[in-house]
Amino acid sequence: MLFGFKTGSMNLFTGYLYFGSDEGVVCMDIFMIISVIFAFGALIVAFVLDGGHIGALLSLTPALIVFGGTIGAIGVSFKSSVLVKLPKIVRIAFTNQKQNRKEIIDTFWKLANLARTNGLLALESELLNNTYERFIVQGIQLVMDGTDPEIIKKILENKVDNMEYRHSKGIAVFEAAGGFAPTMGVLGTVMGLVHVLSDLSNPDELGPKIAVAFIATLYGVGSANLLWMPVANKLKELDTDEIVTKNMMMDGILMIQEGGNPTLIVERLKGYLDDEKEGEEIGEQ
Repeated sequence: MLFGFKTGSMNLFTGYLYFGSDEGVVCMDIFMIISVIFAFGALIVAFVLDGGHIGALLSLTPALIVFGGTIGAIGVSFKSSVLVKLPKIVRIAFTNQKQNRKEIIDTFWKLANLARTNGLLALESELLNNTYERFIVQGIQLVMDGTDPEIIKKILENKVDNMEYRHSKGIAVFEAAGGFAPTMGVLGTVMGLVHVLSDLSNPDELGPKIAVAFIATLYGVGSANLLWMPVANKLKELDTDEIVTKNMMMDGILMIQEGGNPTLIVERLKGYLDDEKEGEEIGEQ
């Protein structure tokens, strides 16, 4: 077991590495991991092909300045309640957290048929005997309680807004790191040059010392553009996807309350599928 994960297997068609964990099956986004490794690897290979040595890129002092300074700046900028969630946020970025919208459509097809046949109250036992998405359960419970549709819509919209706000705080941490890192790199380079220029007694050592000074800029710009900002962008993409999925669930819940035809509900919800997936669903080539 590693970091709570057990034995895993990879699906080459989806690009995800599946691990068993205490929370169920976790899908590691192997393409994202490969992309990060490829990006850093490409820079290193290009440097070596140009006659450089890998050892010249490794320096403890610039790393302390850039990464230590970035972490410190992040610690000052955000509340501890946000920072303690960073390990979980990183895990989300590197795993497939997207929900299967086809399965959600199947769920609403089942619930709509049950409600149409046996009435809304019949949904209570269905919710108790099955594990459904919490958002769906909360919405259907409001429907069974006879809550006004407009009130249900406002309640569910508030939940989506709060979710988006919660996500934005995690995204902001990585965006801030992407801004701090290059600045810390420049700061490290300036510090290095100050050290070099304070002692010009040995001209033969100036070149190597200046080169080491610029490693800080490399670390700062490299980490910002190959790690911090890409992770922030991935989190934004996941956030957008989840908002769309929640809106899809909201539509399904409200249509069940209206007593809509199960077939019409399915057709309405198909509009939330990607074009390719919708085509597969309705048998298009």
